[in-house]
Amino acid sequence: MRRFTITVLAVLALTAPAAGQSYPEHVVRIVNPYPPGGSVDVMARILAQKLTDSLGQQFIVENRSGGGGNTGSESVAKAEPDGYTLLFTAPGPLTINPTLYGKLPFDPARDFVPIALFAIAPIVLMVHPSVPANNVPELIALAKKVPGTINFASAGNGTTNHLSGELFKSMAKIDIVHVPYRGAGPAMNDLVAGHVQMFFDLLPVSLPQINSGRVRALGNAGAKRPAVLADLPTIAEQGLPGFDAVSWVGLVAPAHTPASVVAKLTAQVAKVVNSSDIAARIHELGSEPGTVFGKDFGSFLTAETKKWAEVIRASSAKAD
Repeated sequence: MRRFTITVLAVLALTAPAAGQSYPEHVVRIVNPYPPGGSVDVMARILAQKLTDSLGQQFIVENRSGGGGNTGSESVAKAEPDGYTLLFTAPGPLTINPTLYGKLPFDPARDFVPIALFAIAPIVLMVHPSVPANNVPELIALAKKVPGTINFASAGNGTTNHLSGELFKSMAKIDIVHVPYRGAGPAMNDLVAGHVQMFFDLLPVSLPQINSGRVRALGNAGAKRPAVLADLPTIAEQGLPGFDAVSWVGLVAPAHTPASVVAKLTAQVAKVVNSSDIAARIHELGSEPGTVFGKDFGSFLTAETKKWAEVIRASSAKAD
């Protein structure tokens, strides 16, 4: 029996590098756990096309939406760990939903292996032009002067714009009221109409409203100023050091995917992200190219999970 075990381990040791060298040998599915046509879908298809071009096999995007991204993510978590089913997702299923939903049919930390942070979608804090605040300190002062009267919109409970507002509320020690909508579109419409006073939303979709003057941008929510809105100070620069709220898209594989396959995918995605044409395309879409890969992306996911878990518990946020 011992001789058989040693033989099997020897065979696996020899075949593992070979798996990476020959991968991929047929079509690879990249599951997007959100509906088609959104920003996650656009980014996933950009990546899929580049991987198809560079690796010589077709990478296709499959949309499996539902449950706040949990449905498609579960399907990948339970897929054969061979590198032919991957998950390309926004933060929800990997870093927010484990706390927001209480119990999931998968464990992001256990059931996935990190590959790459593909792109970061900046978030910006905006107010209706009627709000008498031209920067973050003035908004905080106003909120303290009239507690409980400033409403902030979101795309729904547990979304990144909701949790960004809750993080702001907590760090600034102010009393503002959450107003959830069914999607970012209706939330933005009501901000423009003046029915709510403030809104944290993704910069790519907010830029037209900012540039038109229909809303006033007060601060970049991320740790760094994005290239597309470089003149606007971050919230951290305006008196809330450490404030950092962004959305992002990243690629993971099922746990136990051969290390050589994961290494090959990680190297290829890093090459894609660092290529001048894709970096330019990501900037064109109002986002920033990803900067962490492999284990570094894993550390990023751990930090994001901890941060949002604290915000969710403090705000008592629950999934819709």
